Parts: sequence; structure tokens; C-alpha cells
Amino acid sequence: MAFLGTLCLILVLTTLAGNFANRLGVPAVIGELVIGIVIGPAMLNWVQLNSLVSLFSDIGVVILMFLGGLESDLKLLVKYLKPAIIVATSGVVFPVTIMGAVSWWWGFSPLEALFIGVIFSATSVSISVAVLKEYHALSTREGATILGAAVADDIIGVILLSLMISLLASQGIQTTGSQPALGLVLVEQVAFFGGTYLLVKWIAPYLMHLSERLVMASSVTIMSMVICLGMAWLANIVGLSGAIGAFFAGIAVANTPYRNTLADHVEPLGNAVFIPVFFVSVGLNMTLAHLSENVGLIVALTVLACLTKLIGCGLGARLSQFSWTSSTVIGTGMIARGEMGLITAQIGHQAGLMSNTSYSAMILIIILATILAPLFLKPALKRLPVAAKV
Repeated sequence: MAFLGTLCLILVLTTLAGNFANRLGVPAVIGELVIGIVIGPAMLNWVQLNSLVSLFSDIGVVILMFLGGLESDLKLLVKYLKPAIIVATSGVVFPVTIMGAVSWWWGFSPLEALFIGVIFSATSVSISVAVLKEYHALSTREGATILGAAVADDIIGVILLSLMISLLASQGIQTTGSQPALGLVLVEQVAFFGGTYLLVKWIAPYLMHLSERLVMASSVTIMSMVICLGMAWLANIVGLSGAIGAFFAGIAVANTPYRNTLADHVEPLGNAVFIPVFFVSVGLNMTLAHLSENVGLIVALTVLACLTKLIGCGLGARLSQFSWTSSTVIGTGMIARGEMGLITAQIGHQAGLMSNTSYSAMILIIILATILAPLFLKPALKRLPVAAKV
């Protein structure tokens, strides 16, 4: 029952912080992220990232991405699939090469440096989705490209992580847990996206129509959550982020007559409980241990973590015929890091590839980049032409 008090504290503080952030003219998520740092191990240590907080956080990001899918335009996503792939590819190449090279120059071994590059190659678009939703920019060509690039980025991240695990094994470094072969992972992911097509085309419309005929309160909303959680679970099984599965579930349900009803029902549920816990959990990951030993490295790699995505993804967007303003929006929308980076860093730490000091520094850099991303995205969105935001 102690968790109820923790949850109450989180909801009160995030509501106040979000209100204060909005009054200052910055995205509300910034206030919620900062609350996680203040009440977490980094400062007051009132709340720790225990299993219940992690569970609510996982549900929060799933609901957030489901809502992102609900508000997305499928035709727009398909239309901008090619530029999304270009953006994702260039946004992976830049961090791997530049951050890897700088890490090697800083004194890390070649394998460690490459691993650091891979850590920062992955994007977590959940934070950007919250900002895009807040400023009604999800159903724009920039928003569609960011979302499509995030999906491609996740797949590339899985491939790079699998290759790094194979490379570690070839060097005699053991990682914890058994890892499936890369070929099997790719086959499973192809099957997942094939199933996603069937879900969007036939399965979701049938299930939603069936749910309306059930004599049960909120049956349509319940069915939508079954689809959402089921797709998140399947995505996780095939090695993708559960957020990606939830996003496609949202797209599938959005192509039914129940789109507006579900947005009205699911959004209050997410924003009232689970989504604030997700944002706070990001801050709870932060620790100031060994900070004084790595200030230079943390500052340098945080700057590079932002610039390599901004420039890499921005150039990819520019190559895809976007304007400089739109390219900046896309680049800033891809800055945030998240679960894939944390997972990769954890594997390197467990394998003994990174010391406790280096591991703490990498986690801190991931969190700093995630916090800075919305601060860059909001002013970039404001520079978009009014017509592009409609």
C-alpha cells in the first residue's frame, strides 16, 4: 500500500510542475521530467525506481504511443515512409561514427568506443510524441516522418545490438541471457509487420465492431486496450520496443469509426495516472554518482548526442526535399534517447565492457539528451508555417 502514497506524490507534483512549465512557456513534460530528478536518487531520494513504478511507467509509455497512433494519419505515414527511412539511417550513422570516434579519442578502447556509438544511435520518440501532441503537430508531414523514422530506427537499433552481442561473444566477452540469432529476429519482425497490416486492414475493424455488440460497459474502450496491450506485448517478443506495437495498435484502431470516442476515453486514463509516472521514471534513472570524475566526458557526449541526431536526421530530411525549417523540426524530434540506449548500456556494463563510472555517465547522458529534446523541439515547431501545422 505504500506505493499508493508514492503514486499520490507523483501525481500532485507532476500536475503542479506541468502547470508551472506551461506558464513559463516550455513543454509540460519538462516539468514532469525535472520532478523525477528532484524526488529521485539524484537529489531528495524520496522515490526509487522499484518494480511498481517501472510497471506503471511501462504502461504509461504504451498508452502514450497508442494515443500517438490514434492521432496519426496513416496515409501521411505511408506517403513519407521513404524519407523516414533516410532520416533514420543518417540518424544512426552520425552517432555511431562521431560519438564512437570521440569516445576512442577520449581513451576508451575501440570496442568500448563502438559500443558507446551504438548506445546513442537509438531514438526514443515517446517524449517527442508528447510534445507533438501538445502542439497539435502529429498529423503533419514532419510528425509523420518523425514517427516513421522512429520505427525504422528501432529496427536498426535491434540489428546493431544483435551485431554488438555477436562481436562481444567473438572477443570472449559473455553477455547475460541467451540471445536469438539475428536472422530469426529479422524473420520475427517481418512477421510482426505482416500481422500489423492484417490488423489495420481487417482484424481491428472486426474486433471493434464485435465489441460494440457486447452487453458490457465501456466494451469498445476495453477492446481497444486489449489490442493496444497485445500489440505492445508482441512487439516486445520480437525484439522491438513495446511502444512501437502500441503505436501501430493506435493506427489500426484509428481506422475505425471509434477513433474520436476512444481518444476521449483513453487520454484521460493515461494522463491521469500512467503517463506522468513514465516521465517521472526517466528522471528517477538519474544519479550523480561519479559525476565529478566525468564532467568533461558527460558535457562533450551530451552535446554530441544532441548534435549528431539534429544534424544527421536533419540532413536526411533535407536530402528528402524538406525545407531547412522542417528538417530542423525532424532533427530535434529525433534527439531523445530511451529504452534501447539503456538496454545497450546495461548489456555493456554486465559484460564488463564499461566500468561503474562509465556506465553511470552513459545513463546520465541519455537522460540529459532526453530532457533537452523537448526544449529544442518546441521552438522548432513554432517556426513551421501555419499551413504546415494544419
